[in-house]
Order: sequence, then C-alpha cells, then structure tokens
Amino acid sequence: MVKSILITGGARSGKSALAERRALRATGRAVYIATAQDYGTDPEMTNRIAAHQARRGPEWRSVAAPIDLSGALNATDEGDPRLVDCLTLWLTNLMLADQDWRAETERLLTTLAAQNSLVLFVTNEVGSGIVPENRLAREFRDAAGWMNQTVGARCDEIWLAVAGHPLKVKPDDPSF
Repeated sequence: MVKSILITGGARSGKSALAERRALRATGRAVYIATAQDYGTDPEMTNRIAAHQARRGPEWRSVAAPIDLSGALNATDEGDPRLVDCLTLWLTNLMLADQDWRAETERLLTTLAAQNSLVLFVTNEVGSGIVPENRLAREFRDAAGWMNQTVGARCDEIWLAVAGHPLKVKPDDPSF
C-alpha cells in the first residue's frame, strides 16, 4: 500500500493539480496542508493562494502549516489523504525564520514513518537551472536538493510533472 508520494517539477509544471487529483482519488475528500504564508503585504502571493483555494472545492479541508509541518501531519492522521503544498515553501519559511531546516526535515521523516493515512508532498525541482549568482540562493538550491532527495528516499513513489503530465520516477529499477 502506498503511504507517501513526492510530486516534483518545475514552476507551473502542473504538479499541484496532479497532486490534488491523486489525493481525492481514494475517498473523494482530502486535507490540504498549506505551507504558504499570506501576510497581506504581497498582492501577487495573495492572488496565488486565492487561485489555489478556488480550484479546490468543499471536499477539501485546509490546514495552515508554514513551520510545524510534522505537527500538522500528526494532527490530521487517521483520516483522509493529506496533500502538503509545498515543501520548498516550507523550507523557505524555515530558512527565513533561522530554524534548523535539517533537523526539521529529519523530524518530518520520523513523522512520515509513523503516519497511517496517505501523504502527498509537492515540491519544486530547483536544481535544473543555472547556478545562482548569490550565496543565499545557492544555499537554498542546495538545501532544497538535499531535502528533496532525503524525503524522496523515504517516499513510496516519486512523480515528475512535465507540462501537466506525470512521469513516474520511483519505484525505479533496483539494479541500476
């Protein structure tokens, strides 16, 4: 039985829409664990969040978890599938709050191992572009790459979203 799925892809690749469809498949209901923060000072981010909410219907229950993702997963276990959107925003929140993102990722992995209900993670594939010109951007790219590899290693399946279409990445050929 699949208990965890990581869906990755580039910006605007369709990964969230794919994850939303997959989350609803099991019971027709799901929990959306949102890592984005809307402080009301960024109209573009406010519009993005509103668009995501408008796309989802009444079959979704939303939980905000910009920092305490493990707590949100524990609080919503034993029920409908959970969709975490997205890990890279969660990482950003941790880094900007000067939190130990590596320790929080390890905590997430421990939490994931104890979950009973399906968890889907959406994350951005940030390592396919050019090397960023500034230190913070390089640190973020490296952190996101490590986090994605670490979480992906623990997930039962990994999917890559390309132009709105899913490509299965894991399980892969074990002889590789």
